[in-house]
This record gives sequence, structure tokens and C-alpha cells, in this order.
Amino acid sequence: MTQQQPATEPLSKEMQDCIQACMACHGVCEETMSACLRTGGEARTRIMRALLDCSEMTRVCADMMMRRSPLHNEMCMMCAQACDLCAEACMSMPEDELMTRCAESCRRCSEMCRAMAGAPM
Repeated sequence: MTQQQPATEPLSKEMQDCIQACMACHGVCEETMSACLRTGGEARTRIMRALLDCSEMTRVCADMMMRRSPLHNEMCMMCAQACDLCAEACMSMPEDELMTRCAESCRRCSEMCRAMAGAPM
């Protein structure tokens, strides 16, 4: 666990970039979930769990970084894992443009979160 950054100091560029990646990933996961609900199907229903996990984890992770939680490093690592699982699930339908876009956003967020957590990429 790292020390908490004083609230008076601005967030680092790396943390700001990671927050933006988390929020972008959250948005595309929500959009993809909405599309899955509209189109239905067994395959998309199975992907929904990964989308839900990723959507929630990215939102919570961004929130924790913004409030400078001392647990943000651990949350970033968990978020990266959720993003990896979601990217894998979305790529089970590579012909779907939205799923591909979601997988790309998840991969980018995963890389940013791993870097923020101090884990090797």
C-alpha cells in the first residue's frame, strides 16, 4: 500500500490519464451492455457478467483515485483484471464492431491500471 497523496496536491498526469481511461472504459461497457440487452441472445447474455464487472470496477477505481484513497493501488490491480476478462469476453464476438471497441478500451484501461498499481505490464 502506498501513502495517501495530500488533497492539496494536484493529481499526477499518470493518475489523471488512468482516471480518464477508467471512465472511458466504463462508458463503453455501459453502451455495450445496452446493445446486448437490445439484441439478446445466449452468447451476449454470458458476456453481460464481464461487462457488468468491468463497468462497476472502472467506475469505483476512478472514484478511489480521485479521492486519493490509500487503497487505489490494490483497486487498480483488481480493475485491470476485470478489464482483461471483459476484453476476452468481448473478443468472443470479433465480428461485432461495438464488442471490438469495448475490448480495445478494456485493454487500454487494463494497461493504465497496471501501471498505476506498479505492476509489470
